[in-house]
Amino acid sequence: MHMGIVGGGPGGLYLAILLKKSDPTRQVRVIERNRADDTFGFGVVFSDETLGNIEAADPETYRAIADHFAHWDDIDIHYGGQCLRSTGHGFAGLSRKRLLQLLQARCEALGVILSYETHVQSVAELSDLDVIVAADGLNSAIRTELAEHFKPKVDHRPNRFTWLGTKRQFPAFTFYFKENEHGLWRVHAYNFEDGLSTFIVETTEAAWRAAGMDRASEEETARYCEALFAEELEGHPLLTNRSIWRQFPTVKNERWYHDNVVLLGDSAHTAHFSIGSGTKLAMEDAIALSVALESESELTDAFAHYQQSRKPNVDSTQRAAQVSLEWFEDTERIFDRLEPAQFAFSLLTRSLRISHSNLQVRDPGFVHKVDEWFARQAGVESTPAPPPMLTPYTLRSLTLKNRIVLSPMCMYSAEDGTPNDWHMVHLGSRAIGGAGLLITEMTNVTRDGRITPGCTGMYKPEHVAGWKRITDFVHANSQAKIGIQLAHAGRKGSTKVMWDGIDQPLDSGNWPLMAASPIPYLPHSQVPRPMDRSDMDRIRDAFVRSAQMSDSAGFDLIELHFAHGYLLHSFLSPITNRRDDDYGGTFENRIRFPMEVFRSVRAVWPQDKPILVRISATDWLKDGWTVEDSVRLARVLKEAECDMIDVSTGQTTPESRPQFGRLYQTPFAERVRHEADIPTMTVGNISSYADCNSVLAAGRADLCVIARAHLFDPYWTRHAAFEQFAEKTDWPKQYGVLEGYAPRFDWSPRGQS
Repeated sequence: MHMGIVGGGPGGLYLAILLKKSDPTRQVRVIERNRADDTFGFGVVFSDETLGNIEAADPETYRAIADHFAHWDDIDIHYGGQCLRSTGHGFAGLSRKRLLQLLQARCEALGVILSYETHVQSVAELSDLDVIVAADGLNSAIRTELAEHFKPKVDHRPNRFTWLGTKRQFPAFTFYFKENEHGLWRVHAYNFEDGLSTFIVETTEAAWRAAGMDRASEEETARYCEALFAEELEGHPLLTNRSIWRQFPTVKNERWYHDNVVLLGDSAHTAHFSIGSGTKLAMEDAIALSVALESESELTDAFAHYQQSRKPNVDSTQRAAQVSLEWFEDTERIFDRLEPAQFAFSLLTRSLRISHSNLQVRDPGFVHKVDEWFARQAGVESTPAPPPMLTPYTLRSLTLKNRIVLSPMCMYSAEDGTPNDWHMVHLGSRAIGGAGLLITEMTNVTRDGRITPGCTGMYKPEHVAGWKRITDFVHANSQAKIGIQLAHAGRKGSTKVMWDGIDQPLDSGNWPLMAASPIPYLPHSQVPRPMDRSDMDRIRDAFVRSAQMSDSAGFDLIELHFAHGYLLHSFLSPITNRRDDDYGGTFENRIRFPMEVFRSVRAVWPQDKPILVRISATDWLKDGWTVEDSVRLARVLKEAECDMIDVSTGQTTPESRPQFGRLYQTPFAERVRHEADIPTMTVGNISSYADCNSVLAAGRADLCVIARAHLFDPYWTRHAAFEQFAEKTDWPKQYGVLEGYAPRFDWSPRGQS
């Protein structure tokens, strides 16, 4: 079999080594447009995990390159006049030029044909090859030629960066954050061999232009950065090697192969340099592709195997890279706002892949200092400090014993809005289970404002009694506080309960719907009537009446539902609000009625009790409601005495396409929190106490809202406390025998000890 690899970078060379090693009879050829000794950039970085993969795939190559590694465990973060160090991270740096030389030598020893200064402009030139691997980099000519099959997407990010070098040696992987008259500059610096270091300078486009870097030559760029970081460079000059200013392009391809052509490395995907190097991904691709070619007899099956096995890992890496690069794009938001300990923790956990628990294993001393700092901010002076999720939080006169919230989740089990024993057990068990705050399911302010016939309400006298029975139980038997979420379903009403067909219209007994505009939720859904002023008056007054009833029912706080495509959200979103009157069109007009409702409720709700608002921070739709809109709304709500924003996303229309993943909504909560300067709760794919502690310690939100994990385990908070050796959580007197009890759980790391 004749196999050709277009692109002589590390990924292409390493694949050639693996292919030739596994079958010496293969003819393997690497075709590179540049000369053998040409290289751009300075060093490459590998994690200890990646090095383990390389060693397992080809020990001889690993040994050859391992001898030249600069290895470090520490990360230094220079911020606020301090240097904060975290250890236990395990990385290795290597000169890109040295890596190429070692891989080239290994290829030659195995009999790989290396063809340099050969420019492939079309796959037609390679018709003699059985397999064509497009490892031709970020600007892949082969990917471009076959774009209709690969379906690439390239997202050029706004920040500008340049790759420089220096002979200054750094004691750790080092981050600098420095502000001058032009803006804020970030540096990522690390040693890659004795006497040489990489020095990446990154900034916003505004700062880049203000400094004149948009017109600067390589030499001018180096001199500017030398002057800016003179103290940090300790007199060492900066070195250039095609050190032009770039924007990072995130590359994705829907399909990685076509006929006998397959993509590898940057031609297939990229991940921002802040979480590692493209070289790492390319070499891991090479391992996966070589395994697939060995395990499948048919080429198409092998390529499919390669994509199926590799893509989930790449997708996960790209999600982590996305939130990491956004952290660096948005550093201005938190610069000089966060205390040094919190800023450093935020940086280290920015990708959401390293958690509070991961860091505790790597560097317990660093996490201990962060936890002590966080506890002091919450008014807790104890040794050892409790984990962040178990610190108290105060809103107005209401103090929560911890930062864990039971998410509002519809139970669809009420009779004409009246809660019953199911709701008592659902909420009561989570109160005994240790959550600091419970929020009821979406509770509707009118009978025709329900989603389904099984939804709870607060529109009849019986509802007050039904809810008071539950709030009295919670207050008498736990330290939990309880809030009610008030809403109107709008165009998403009059549907079947979830288990009979979520969002599907009732077969009979439908009630008329209303919304901002006459747009049905589904094509076959009932068309709502557009609300007129009398409708608005009635609904506003219904919210006010429900708030007063909620106070009588003993609730500690109210959350108004401005999210998920329900009535008030249908006014906010331009997707669902097509009005041309005073309540549609501009942002100010679209928020007018929801804000009228909020102000009216705030006026009658006791001043010592908080009001929260749940929002969908984005519609996940083109031309829809955006996170920028959410920040603006949060500022208006804050001025109107809203105490906290509960940040969710989407569910505006069935066409919404959320980018699901771990903590996928937390970046929105963080942005609203910092840009609107208002407390936030975060919700969405939070399933571990490590996630909660990470979010809180990094200042991404103030409370963590747990949904499915609470359904799975009503005692989730108590179990999390037990796992963190912080289980002194005041059991009810009926359960007093549990004080000091240490169960043995087969599924629990601590329970097995």
